[in-house]
Amino acid sequence: MRDNKAIKKKRRFNKPSAADMGHNPFQKPRDSKQALSRLMKYLKPKLHLIIIMVVCAMFSAFANIFIPSIVKDATNEIYYNFGSIDMGVIKSVIIKAIALYAGASLFQLLSGVAAAKLSGYVVYNMRKDVKQKLDRIPLKFFDANPTGDILSRVTNDIDTISMTLQESVSQIISGVVTVIGVIIMMFYTNVVLTLITLASLPALLLISAVIAKKSHKYFAATQKSLGQLNGHAEEGYGGQNIIKLYEMEEQSIEEFEEYNGELSEAQRKAQFVSGIIMPSIHVVDNIVYALLCIIGAVFAGKNMITVGTIQQFLMYKREYSRPISQVANIMNVIQSTLAASERVFEIMDTEEESAEVQYEGGVTFRDSIKLKDVAFSYDKEKELIQGLDLEVKKGDSIAIVGHTGAGKTTLVNLLMRFYEIDGGSIEIDGVDIRNMSRAQLRGLFGMVLQDAWVFSGTIRDNVAYGKQDATQEEIDEACKEAYIHHYIATLSEGYDTVLNEDATNISQGQKQLLTIARAILDNPEILILDEATSSVDTRTEALIQQAMGNLISDRTSFIIAHRLSTIKNASKILVMEDGHIVEIGNHAQLIAKGGVYAGLYNSQFE
Repeated sequence: MRDNKAIKKKRRFNKPSAADMGHNPFQKPRDSKQALSRLMKYLKPKLHLIIIMVVCAMFSAFANIFIPSIVKDATNEIYYNFGSIDMGVIKSVIIKAIALYAGASLFQLLSGVAAAKLSGYVVYNMRKDVKQKLDRIPLKFFDANPTGDILSRVTNDIDTISMTLQESVSQIISGVVTVIGVIIMMFYTNVVLTLITLASLPALLLISAVIAKKSHKYFAATQKSLGQLNGHAEEGYGGQNIIKLYEMEEQSIEEFEEYNGELSEAQRKAQFVSGIIMPSIHVVDNIVYALLCIIGAVFAGKNMITVGTIQQFLMYKREYSRPISQVANIMNVIQSTLAASERVFEIMDTEEESAEVQYEGGVTFRDSIKLKDVAFSYDKEKELIQGLDLEVKKGDSIAIVGHTGAGKTTLVNLLMRFYEIDGGSIEIDGVDIRNMSRAQLRGLFGMVLQDAWVFSGTIRDNVAYGKQDATQEEIDEACKEAYIHHYIATLSEGYDTVLNEDATNISQGQKQLLTIARAILDNPEILILDEATSSVDTRTEALIQQAMGNLISDRTSFIIAHRLSTIKNASKILVMEDGHIVEIGNHAQLIAKGGVYAGLYNSQFE
């Protein structure tokens, strides 16, 4: 048994810290006003729902506003006529109060329904826009951003926006309407007491604004840390077998705790700062409340107002303070929502692939593919491919070999415009591929990758993924050529067998065979094979090589290979080093030359 501690000392790698990566989780948000403005554009098409919410809020507020004046009558009747109370007045007050409270609750319910519909509409369209945007973003975006973080933006961040629209918007509308209505009624009741109450408003607004501004960066850090945590979790759960193999469970836990700690710290700071709002408001509110009681008592003692009026005003004061406190508390939610919105809009602001150009003459492949002085690099400061020239005739079988990082996969990615070249041109039958739409160009290609990709669904759906109108006979024939039909026939559900998530109910080799069958069924004019047989046993590999020989006999193919024994029959072999073609020829020619290819080939049999 290996010494775990020794292994960890030797092999443990330390991920760069946030500071090392140039990332500060508590950095100031870029533009909250712009995020709010863009959110409003999603609300605009459903203006009628907002109007319904406003109207319902107004009726609900009016119902609550008139209750204190009704209660005043009951208070005065009891206080000034204690010995001979008119029970008719009391009953009338009770009935009116119940009716008003019921009406207020009904309008609040209607407002909530409208808010739910508004939230559903906005979230649906926002997710749709993000999905469409992700489909137009270059692959380099996905290379540079963790999958878990992207998923967090599409799920957690948009869910945060949804909850705010559903729960907070109606409260804000109701609160604003209530405050305005209550202020009007307070002035009607007693001007002096109203002015005393309103004197606290600047202090309340200042407290809310200052604290909300301070808390925003912590809510932004919370959303960002949540995305990082999700990214780590997604990466870890997807690679559990590797983590366990190398006994890196403790390292994985440490990294999780680091990200979890950052999230916890961001949440703690956000909640602490935002939590100051309510106590601060209550301090100011209680001081004003005490002043109103004292001054009201003085006025009542001088018969300037009745006891019922004091109670009425104190009830107005409660109705005035409650929505202000709610809005102040909602400001915390708004800050979190704006932070989440910024993260979603960062995706929407990502530079898209260059504009599509539809080639009117129709895209076919009859003659040749030419690469002329092609230049490309992932990092502009580090050159990868420079001055690459190549001509491929229709029907050629082109094998691409070389050390890891030589540019083999990059070359075929450029052919399909997964990445745009920095210089030179790639032409198919004399037409620059940049003058074709990507759909037109990629319609010429079929691809089988080393990492087989299948999705949760039936085997039939997976095989027919690129040709969904294929008949069962066509699917059967493609699977026979890929030597997977017999295995499928042994399954109880046959082609209707449902593959689970990550297709863990079939082997890696069987997944590879399904993707090969998919390519055969699609019948492309140009075929790209990236170590397509690397996940199958030797016997199956030999069978697949025969099927591939039949498949590529009448079409152009690019074969990326590490096992050089599989490409001996290629019509042309390209040997790449550092983005350049250093040798070209068939197997016999390159072996006789005794150069780089011969060295690679012989090294596999030493």
